[in-house]
Amino acid sequence: MVDIKWEELGFNYIKTPYRYLSVWKDGKWDSGKLTEDNFLKIHEGSPAIHYGQQAFEGLKAYRCKDGSINIFRPDENAKRLQSSADRVRMPQVETAVFIDAVKQVVKANEEYVPPYGTGATLYLRPLLIGVGENIGVSPAKEYIFTIFCMPVGPYFKGGLAPTNFVVSDYDRAAPNGTGAQKVGGNYAASLLPGEEAHGKKFSDCIYLDPATHQKIEEVGSANFFGITKENVFVTPKSPSILPSITKYSLLYLAEHRLGLKAIEGDVLITELANFKEAGACGTAAVISPIGGIQNGDDFHVFYSEKEVGPVTTQLYKELTGIQFGDVEAPTGWIYKV
Repeated sequence: MVDIKWEELGFNYIKTPYRYLSVWKDGKWDSGKLTEDNFLKIHEGSPAIHYGQQAFEGLKAYRCKDGSINIFRPDENAKRLQSSADRVRMPQVETAVFIDAVKQVVKANEEYVPPYGTGATLYLRPLLIGVGENIGVSPAKEYIFTIFCMPVGPYFKGGLAPTNFVVSDYDRAAPNGTGAQKVGGNYAASLLPGEEAHGKKFSDCIYLDPATHQKIEEVGSANFFGITKENVFVTPKSPSILPSITKYSLLYLAEHRLGLKAIEGDVLITELANFKEAGACGTAAVISPIGGIQNGDDFHVFYSEKEVGPVTTQLYKELTGIQFGDVEAPTGWIYKV
């Protein structure tokens, strides 16, 4: 095992020995390979750096109590990357190829998968970019698909705890834009609103729907969910929301493991009082409990600014238990390395 203080890890880049690299040229992907080179050499005319023709993913590998390694729902990451590729006119990476590449990277860097019980995981970043001698606004003629990885610490230092968010005046995405795709432009557009939220001492900002500014869409770079006073798990539904794999996992678990009614629907910013608990969800944090939301002059507190609600806690324990192999997973959710 490598000499790393696992309990002290944050969410930062660490060079690991191997990454996967495949090149698309003349209408097809090559066979792909593992490489030790952590730099990509691309042409100065590459559409990825001029016009944002790129997409990425994020997923994790988990060390189980018996020492084996779990990968959580990589087939869903493959499908989402395919959707993103279609939207910005890039060739798809087949699901079987994607999953095999993920497994290769995890296996090759197995000593960097943190030990069970540390709360740390191996984070994988698949990346698909358009490269080559382009200068006009048109799809690239060549593409690179790569996956690199690094060990990362638990998102919550000191345990699961509520944080506060503020409603932003900015729009995250256009109504018929690329909000449902995991492309870099969406994240570049979030940097300024995020900085402004942090400057006001909030964890991040809440984005409302761009058409009416009445409905919650996303929380920073995560999806929103709430638990109503009638014990209904609700998460926003919109064509401009990124389809979070964590969100859909929580929807399933809320219904099938916790016995709640679980729906996608409108979450009006004026009706926050209907919710007794709320949170943001995504790969990095799994669940980030929301203590309160600042909307103009109004500050609404959900369960507590200090304590995590019981339903949110149950969901967190159920999902992380599945990921680390301590709780039985629904069929097809876990891939072993």
